[in-house]
Amino acid sequence: MPHTYAETYWPVLLQALIAMAVAAGMIGISYILGHKVRNRVKDMPYECGITPTGSARERFSVKFYLVGMLFILFDIEAIFLYPWAVVYRELKMFAFFEMLVFIALVLAGFFYIWKKGALDWSGAGQPPKR
Repeated sequence: MPHTYAETYWPVLLQALIAMAVAAGMIGISYILGHKVRNRVKDMPYECGITPTGSARERFSVKFYLVGMLFILFDIEAIFLYPWAVVYRELKMFAFFEMLVFIALVLAGFFYIWKKGALDWSGAGQPPKR
């Protein structure tokens, strides 16, 4: 059992240092051993096997970013299910009703953004592109 502040966080610091060393080592070895061929075809941007068209400076729809933020938000909410599952047996019915309230709020938020059209990618109701 650790007795000091340093003993408590030493394993975390050690794991972070090892992770950084492994990542740096893998990038370094890849740079040293990697075969470097520079030509016009290799320098072209890759778009899923399709020849690139247009400019990379095109604007993205706000819906793209909105869906990204909503995805992160609902992922974070899903992460809260894990601590609940750990203490469920200790808290019994209290934990069950608390999770019912939590799920009801998450679903209310989901249905709200669905009703507002944040998840609709069909283009209906959007102004025409210029």
